[in-house]
Amino acid sequence: MYKSIILPLAKQDIEEAAQWYDSKQKGLSKRFTSQVREKVKFILQNPTASALRYDGVRTSVLDIFPFMIHYSIDEAQKLVIVSAVLHTRRHPGIWQER
Repeated sequence: MYKSIILPLAKQDIEEAAQWYDSKQKGLSKRFTSQVREKVKFILQNPTASALRYDGVRTSVLDIFPFMIHYSIDEAQKLVIVSAVLHTRRHPGIWQER
């Protein structure tokens, strides 16, 4: 199985979204972060199952929340690198500006 690295800006994306959800409803941030963890687990088991959207970057949409995980695969090291976790209404190329 693959291992994962979540880059600092992706962690920041998750934290900001979780804070926003918690401001709307207490405890909703836990559901959001749990959903992110579950999707990352799925990606680790099936890294090529998600659509290849950009130059070497795949995306996978969360099941409940409107967020998309952007990641790349390092086959040599059996590694999934999560570069962004962005709301689906944001411009999809925004992660490239990082």
